Amino acid sequence: MKRRTLLTVGGGALVALGAGWTLTRPDPQTGLLPGAAMAQSADGEAPEVVDMVLGDPDAPVEVIEYASFTCPHCASFHANQFKALKQNYIDTGKIRFIYREVYFDRPGLWASMIARHNDNADFFFAFSDVIYAEQREWAASGDPATIVEALRVLAKTAGLDDATLDACLSDGAKAEALFTWYQENAERDAINSTPTFMIDGQQYSNMAYDEFAGILDGKLG
Repeated sequence: MKRRTLLTVGGGALVALGAGWTLTRPDPQTGLLPGAAMAQSADGEAPEVVDMVLGDPDAPVEVIEYASFTCPHCASFHANQFKALKQNYIDTGKIRFIYREVYFDRPGLWASMIARHNDNADFFFAFSDVIYAEQREWAASGDPATIVEALRVLAKTAGLDDATLDACLSDGAKAEALFTWYQENAERDAINSTPTFMIDGQQYSNMAYDEFAGILDGKLG
């Protein structure tokens, strides 16, 4: 599914981290909370973005999924093909699976910032399942404040508290690092639709499970 890139503003800026913030509502343009404009890492450098990985790190085949948390095709993939891939190929040590977010819109970035709040892969993949399962509900309104509040509700059901959510949603440095990381990935691997897969460096579009399994079996010999 080809979609427009919505996060660039004024020739390439991440988002407009402007004034007019309140203590209880996110900025209507960015969705981030007060403090994001000044947030940075302790040493002044951009935070490191880590890959979210499942499976044996020494598996013979590597699969990278590029996906957006707001893409309905990605939600369908994770509700169907991904479950079978995890059972038959990831959990059995046949493939190393890497998930990389694509930020075609701001809500996808906000969801990612919550999922990555502690860079823990177990939490990330568990919360990703929730994000996709509830995608129609939390992403439906189109109103930034409503969307962020819906994501906060989902995050609280996953065990996060308000302080943690305030911290991750006010981390402007991480938001910018994530968007830069996405741009670099998209340019290098020619990503312009989601979901897109890189299987041992070769690009594939969305496909049925049997076709996916056939490609993996061919590479596994």
